[in-house]
Amino acid sequence: MLYQLFETQRALLSPFSEFAAASAKLYSHPLSPFAHTPMAQRLSAGLDLAHRLAKDYEKPQFDIKTVEVDGVDVAVQELVALEKPFCRLLRFKRYTDDQAVLAKMKDQPTVLVVAPLSGHHSTLLRDTVRQLLKDHKVYITDWTDARMVPLEVGPFHLDDYIFYVQDFIRLIGGADCHVISVCQPTVPVLAAISLMASNGEPTPRSMTMMGGPIDARKSPTAVNNLAMNRSFSWFENNVIYRVPTNFPGAGRAVYPGFLQHTGFVAMNPDRHLSSHYDYFLDLVRGDDEGAEAHRRFYDEYNAVLDMPAEYYLDTIKTVFQDFALVNGTWEVEGQFVRPQDIKTTALLTVEGELDDISGAGQTRAAHDLCSGVAKEHQVHYDAVGAGHYGIFSGRRWRDNVYPQVRDFIAKYEAAPLKKTAKAPVKVAAKPAAPARKRRA
Repeated sequence: MLYQLFETQRALLSPFSEFAAASAKLYSHPLSPFAHTPMAQRLSAGLDLAHRLAKDYEKPQFDIKTVEVDGVDVAVQELVALEKPFCRLLRFKRYTDDQAVLAKMKDQPTVLVVAPLSGHHSTLLRDTVRQLLKDHKVYITDWTDARMVPLEVGPFHLDDYIFYVQDFIRLIGGADCHVISVCQPTVPVLAAISLMASNGEPTPRSMTMMGGPIDARKSPTAVNNLAMNRSFSWFENNVIYRVPTNFPGAGRAVYPGFLQHTGFVAMNPDRHLSSHYDYFLDLVRGDDEGAEAHRRFYDEYNAVLDMPAEYYLDTIKTVFQDFALVNGTWEVEGQFVRPQDIKTTALLTVEGELDDISGAGQTRAAHDLCSGVAKEHQVHYDAVGAGHYGIFSGRRWRDNVYPQVRDFIAKYEAAPLKKTAKAPVKVAAKPAAPARKRRA
């Protein structure tokens, strides 16, 4: 019922939002007589702010058209390399007529960026992709809003996320690629590579894990505490709703995006209130640059997606309540997840000093789990002064974190780790339950 009420409210506010936008222009356009009345700027700013507070935010675009490689601007085309019901694998293909740059680009490493399926769209990693494109061939997972996936497609579990990642790794090169996971996907990506290693499959040359809850017991944040201190049934009964009839996924059980957005804002309400007031003042002062920066941020921040209920609940139980990965009790279709079986994939972990979503030590815990990787091939980097978003977006990402990631990938692109022992035998402690049908 809550989802239906939200949709009703959204429909009712839509005309008001458009009216506010038109009225704001009426009081700001230089050719409008109303723009020259007293208080016109404040009226226009207030109406513009009302429009943005009431409007519906659609999925943003990556909008990466060019990138600089070796001082040359090269064209970038966004392609769909593989499409599955719950995710598209996007490739950012670069083009240039400069033969020297073209030859260099062909020899650059291939990177798979696994974006979070945790409320925001993969475009949140736009800055990550743009920077990586300077020195790499880049693919990224673009997760589908669950309300757009028809019910007959079936459910999507955490295990299915793992299988998707494995399929993407196999498609783009297996042992010839590098994987970067940001936030939530660090756990399923580590599981995916662990299972590939246990089964003797080629694994990526390197894996970079940034700000993720590998071991959520370390330095728990408000996000961790909510997941750990509430019962599993509380999440089932309080955050899971059915998609209304006006979407292709009508009837599908989801964790709605609008609830997730409410949670995001509730974490720092004062900061958001201050940001909106600053936006109002920028409009009054005519500071177009400051106002546009606000719009860019909130166009991304306010655009959210629904998560499949099965996937969300699996994550709560496996990652934040059972701590199955670090306890060695996680089974995927009857096979234990064994990070210690990874031998030929170098490991880099990155944490932000001021991260209030994934606490200090949570990502670094991957090093103890990946005991099969020699210590000299394991690196940890603490991003001083960086919050959660700062480790993959913004100035600290570009100036501090990215050079570490770039050099780490380059090192193992030039000298990949070699297999020194027979692949571990597949381990299953007990007969597996009948396997779910994997999502195609």
